[in-house]
Amino acid sequence: MVSNEAGGEAPKQATTLLALSPAEVAQRFVELGLKPFHARIARKEALERGITDYARMTALPLAARERLAAELPILSSVEVERHKAWDGTTKLLLSFPGGARPATVETVYIPPRELASGKGATLCVSSQVGCPVACPFCASGRAGLVRNLEAHEIVEQYVRGREVGALARSVVMGIGEPLLNYANVSAALAVVHDEMGLGSRKVTVSTVGFPERLRRIAPDKPRFQLAISLHTPDQEQRDELVPAMKGVPIEEVLAAGDDWFEQTGREVTYEYVLLAGCNDSFGHAERLAQRLARRRCTVNLIPFNPVDDSGFGRPTELGVARFHQTLVERGLVATVRWSRGVENDAACGQLRIRRQEPAQ
Repeated sequence: MVSNEAGGEAPKQATTLLALSPAEVAQRFVELGLKPFHARIARKEALERGITDYARMTALPLAARERLAAELPILSSVEVERHKAWDGTTKLLLSFPGGARPATVETVYIPPRELASGKGATLCVSSQVGCPVACPFCASGRAGLVRNLEAHEIVEQYVRGREVGALARSVVMGIGEPLLNYANVSAALAVVHDEMGLGSRKVTVSTVGFPERLRRIAPDKPRFQLAISLHTPDQEQRDELVPAMKGVPIEEVLAAGDDWFEQTGREVTYEYVLLAGCNDSFGHAERLAQRLARRRCTVNLIPFNPVDDSGFGRPTELGVARFHQTLVERGLVATVRWSRGVENDAACGQLRIRRQEPAQ
């Protein structure tokens, strides 16, 4: 087990197939009277095909399937709820065992907008149970941090996503701050790359941009794309919108992004949640363009997902278009991501918060 960097270690759990390394799985299978190649089959079926029931692994002996189901579960999590929006966006609410407080996270399967395109979906994955960053407009951190997810608990989300359908890419952008659980996130992504076949350019890790942590990991050229949640070009306002970064100068965050590009050769995406009447003015767009001028980057504009009692509003389509146009006219590469599944609690954090009691 990879130890947690924040929030303490996760509670001890019964061993599962995905909690073991390939070598450990082989050893366990031999102890159960099977062959090492049976272990390889089981792991491949789970990771590559999203099969979470031994009964469906017909390449394994029938008696072995029954014994494995009893003695070595594939997953540790339980699917508490599943919501599917009209466009196919599927939100899974997963519960992990152990601890006095509910350990629930969200995983979202987002199909391509044109379902007939044949392209796989994007999977949005959580890295922590709850979030310590506590952005006031975000549902994910409203109940605080419970604990870090272990590596296999992150991998389980990918397996459950693959069970829903084909995957083309993923974003570690759900509940939690990935850089505060980096050892487990990194270990999980190694499995995703090496055994599930998602390449480095198909995985994005989203963070609020802790400069020291980014500078520490950049020389290792991590196998993912980087997105930094900026949300405003103004220091005082960022201190309010991203409380965990209060007192950290925006220029230091941007400098760490520049260092990332120099070290890895991969451009940074700066995410910007547009909040009506808060950070979506023409002046904000102008100042953001000035901040990012001459930087190799992309700005991803995300119109706010409504959250009950947050005090923030969703901008109009016209307002979003004007903000986007201002950035483009000033030479920036900018995109707009209208979130999917909002009408069915599938936008980030909404389903969990309606099931989760507030932190005490």
